Amino acid sequence: MSERRDLRLAPRRAIALVLAGGRGSRLHQLTDRRAKPAVYFGGKYRIIDFALSNCINSGFRRISVLTQYKSHSLLRHLQRGWGFFRGEMNEFCDLLPAQQRIDETSWYKGTADAVYQNLDILRGHRPKYVLILAGDHIYKMDYGAMLLDHIEREADVTVPCVEVPRAQASAFGVMDVDCSGRVVRFLEKPKDAPAMPGKPDLALASMGIYVFNARFLFEELARDAADPDSTRDFGRDLVPYLVPRAKVMAHRFVDSCIASAPGAEPYWRDVGTLDAYWEANLDLTKVTPALDMYDPNWPIFTYQEQLPPAKFVFDREDRRGMSVDSLVSGGCVVSGSTVRQSLLFSQVRVNSYAELNEAVVLPACNIGRRVRLRKVVVDRGCNIPEGLVVGEDPAADAARFHRTADGVTLITQAMLDRLSGV
Repeated sequence: MSERRDLRLAPRRAIALVLAGGRGSRLHQLTDRRAKPAVYFGGKYRIIDFALSNCINSGFRRISVLTQYKSHSLLRHLQRGWGFFRGEMNEFCDLLPAQQRIDETSWYKGTADAVYQNLDILRGHRPKYVLILAGDHIYKMDYGAMLLDHIEREADVTVPCVEVPRAQASAFGVMDVDCSGRVVRFLEKPKDAPAMPGKPDLALASMGIYVFNARFLFEELARDAADPDSTRDFGRDLVPYLVPRAKVMAHRFVDSCIASAPGAEPYWRDVGTLDAYWEANLDLTKVTPALDMYDPNWPIFTYQEQLPPAKFVFDREDRRGMSVDSLVSGGCVVSGSTVRQSLLFSQVRVNSYAELNEAVVLPACNIGRRVRLRKVVVDRGCNIPEGLVVGEDPAADAARFHRTADGVTLITQAMLDRLSGV
């Protein structure tokens, strides 16, 4: 009975650390003013909302968010949307910006160093387990099932992983495991990734999150901090060091993912490039998207200000306000214009005779009359001038804006200002 009770209470005895300090430079100008976890996603959310919502839905209510790069937008979002915890019930969502707590000459040097520099705070909470979570991926996962797996297998460290084609594995940290799931090698971005047992065409890629026994983690962080050759990174230094010296187990994402339907492929996306970001957002406009945001049993929480419903006005043959195969958020006005296969965040106004196709438009944008946009990402607060056409002339798009090799064009207000000579 006591063992079962310990397992049931395990999430209450753990603390979740969300690493949210990264810039996400492959998103280019989209992260000029905000960290990657603070980037908008899915019409009303921020990327970090998915990891935090997984914590809440999994029963973890002791959470600390570690920030560093251009954190103002992220901190404001967390303060407004994630302040509902009850301190008197030992619940919290602490904000831990880089503050040179141990070394007064440097900021966070890596993911492991970020945790190490807050070791005094973590010890004060006296956790039995520590979850290290990445705040910059899109997925739905039961962390409780992952922690239970860690406990039952008596692991020192558990590394969740996703199955990826071996040809694509060079972009990830890859685990070589034996038949019991124990990690025997941890390879950072290998050219020739080891295959999974029984699946020669697939490899196990680290999701960038970890479960540690707390005391073991604290000891290993201190050891790593004293190593002059370490880069202070979990995936590059700490976990590879531990693989031959401790019990490091792989946890397959398929065993704890929250799927959109029985038998559906587990959904996990690193939206770290403009092409991946655009594609993941546009996928939500499909009739049955791979990511189910309508599941009442696993809601995604966020902050959103109180806004009026979306509005569609004018119904003339040449001037009809309409949206097809799209997501349109609160506060939007589609005025005599056409929106197809697009995603509009809050407070976007699309003016008469404009046409949007495959467009991801972030909050508070104004799309001028007779604008035509195709396959674009429009940053927050852009004022698209009347008559602008993007997505029809690749050379012109590349000369004026940031255009990827796959044809996605990023538009920011700074780019528009250069066009107008402001």
